[in-house]
Amino acid sequence: MTAQIEGFYDTATATVSYVVFEAAGGPCAIIDPVLDYDAKAGRIRTDSADRIAGFVQSHQLHVQWLLETHAHADHLSASAYLKDKLGGKIGIGAQITAVQSAFRDIYNLEPSFLLDGSQFDKLFEADETFHIGKMEVKVLHVPGHTPADVAYQVDRKDVFVGDTLFMPDVGTARCDFPGGDAVLLYVSIKRLLALPPETRLFMCHDYPPEGRDVFWRTTVAEQKAKNIHVNDTADLQSFVRMRRSRDSNLSVPALLLPALQINIRAGNLPPSDEIGLHSLKIPLNRF
Repeated sequence: MTAQIEGFYDTATATVSYVVFEAAGGPCAIIDPVLDYDAKAGRIRTDSADRIAGFVQSHQLHVQWLLETHAHADHLSASAYLKDKLGGKIGIGAQITAVQSAFRDIYNLEPSFLLDGSQFDKLFEADETFHIGKMEVKVLHVPGHTPADVAYQVDRKDVFVGDTLFMPDVGTARCDFPGGDAVLLYVSIKRLLALPPETRLFMCHDYPPEGRDVFWRTTVAEQKAKNIHVNDTADLQSFVRMRRSRDSNLSVPALLLPALQINIRAGNLPPSDEIGLHSLKIPLNRF
């Protein structure tokens, strides 16, 4: 059965979230949902997540999974909110524990914060399989952007790549976050590009060059032929040199500090204080 895929583009963060399902009335997975955050006011909204929830409800879908490709630095995860609203289990790659360890120290988180990934319902090991209804999903460990990045391969036809690849005219993801590694990213990309050429690849972001509309679907064949950073002619040394040079000139994502302390908690807010107030930490001079 061919997967039905609905993409939701969030303009504020250039993020694409997905609902993946077999047919109306059946089970589905939600991938990389966005929780809206107004950094100036410190205010959270659920408009983007509610759009997804509206689609799920209008198609009478049953949420089986809420899947994260990694702990995002550019948006807050809406997985916990959607789980409360729609049900389902939150899954992420097992290496999230390495990301939790790095950012616990950066934020000096509360002693009760656990580094075992137990904030999530399921930690996926590399090459593990599970199902969305009758559709088999294989978890591809694709580290490089972070140690915990995974891609989800649905029925061998469609792959949700997270931040490992972008559209061919945009290139590849940065590797300068804690645990990032340009060599590992190159190896991960080559694994994806070794899939059959007709395999469809679904991006987590699109930052279109001027004159191009937003688009988030491509194929292995198109990436191999046209990706500006890692096509068939790009070798490891030139890619690593390019990636490190490029990353050294990139600014820190605007929502990195708010986002990571929520995303390593599976989208849950930090514990409230004695008056019931949830607060985020902004550590100074760490990036």
